[in-house]
Amino acid sequence: MTNQLPRDGRRTTRRRALTACAVSAMLGLTAALTAALPAAAAQRATTASAPTPSSARPLSLPAPNGRYPVGEVDLHLVDHARPDPWHSGAGPRELMVSVYYPATHTTGRPPAPYMLPAAAAHFDEVTANDYLGLHVPPGRADWARTVTHVTQGAPVAAGPRGRLPVVLYSPGLGEPRTWGTTLAADLAGHGYAVVTVDHTYESPEVQFPDGSLATMVPPSDPDAFLRKALAVRVADTGFVLDRLKALNSGQDPDAQRRPLPDRLAGALNLHEVGMFGHSMGGTAAALSMDADHRIAAGLDMDGNLTYLDGSLMPVARHGLDRPFLLLGKDGDTDTGPGWQAFRAHTPGWNRQLTLLGSEHASFTDAEALIPQLRLRPAERTDDIGTIDPATAIRTTEAYVSAYFDHWLRGRSGRLLEGPSPTYPDMVFVK
Repeated sequence: MTNQLPRDGRRTTRRRALTACAVSAMLGLTAALTAALPAAAAQRATTASAPTPSSARPLSLPAPNGRYPVGEVDLHLVDHARPDPWHSGAGPRELMVSVYYPATHTTGRPPAPYMLPAAAAHFDEVTANDYLGLHVPPGRADWARTVTHVTQGAPVAAGPRGRLPVVLYSPGLGEPRTWGTTLAADLAGHGYAVVTVDHTYESPEVQFPDGSLATMVPPSDPDAFLRKALAVRVADTGFVLDRLKALNSGQDPDAQRRPLPDRLAGALNLHEVGMFGHSMGGTAAALSMDADHRIAAGLDMDGNLTYLDGSLMPVARHGLDRPFLLLGKDGDTDTGPGWQAFRAHTPGWNRQLTLLGSEHASFTDAEALIPQLRLRPAERTDDIGTIDPATAIRTTEAYVSAYFDHWLRGRSGRLLEGPSPTYPDMVFVK
């Protein structure tokens, strides 16, 4: 285990078993995975949220730095053609997604919540510590009231070229879709429609409009779980793209037919689609690109392209015919030869970058939120590395934006061609 386990060995197997969607953290921990999940991990039930302790800290994400204010809408999508793959007899596949977009007329509208109450309670009690392995005991943070700087349901602003390029975001295993809000909102502020996806029953918690909460299915066979989860994510991604096409044609894809933001229908440019993700979400981006040519450019943030048994994933064996960026933490990334094989087998544009001083969670909202919780220095370093958090966020945002600007909008890709004195912490791997 070289990717996600702590360097000093002080953290327990249980705390790291599903760390930050660490596909690589599962390697060598197959016997511990089932024990790492609570006995009642898989459920879909109406759940009352636990009261937030008065000592819980209010948190805030950094404001997006694009030219536009950012709006957001949640959609409940139901795939009536596909039974839920995790629960036989449970009915059709259901997903929750969030669409972030450049907005206008945001004054007087409600802020978008970071997490809904039941999801926030589960994240606090289970996910943050047990799945993500963070040094955050329950009751320390008020996740539901975290400030997002995003407005709920505001009208859509036209992007700089009229319709908006679309970028999909897949979170890591053990991460909710909201754990990537910083990057999603920043891209939206630069004129993108960013769609974040929760993969139900594999996500740690998904709250639906009726208040019910779906939580993770405990894996009995980690290798089989991983392979199935990735296949399900690829199918989920294709379905989301199908529903976005319906939305763009004027249909309301939301299962409850809740009102859509003004001008969202018709605003999407589905000829310019990208995808990125963290950890297993990055893996899913590569596999989804391999399966679906509607995705023109992809980005993997510290996600394996090697299976648990050490074999290469198919996309690593034959590469991609479209541009792909690998963005890794400091130190070892893929626990096998996946990244090297992928680059060797990809004849077209590809790059591998390393963010110096970063840890696996540095590409998520942990980088913005953990410093606000006043952890001990060793705990903070273990969670998000030694890089200055503001520098990590600013650098990651710059490269993610530059990548999609170049491949979806045809803008200059100079930042992607070599080291930049403006961002000295980003290193190009030969």
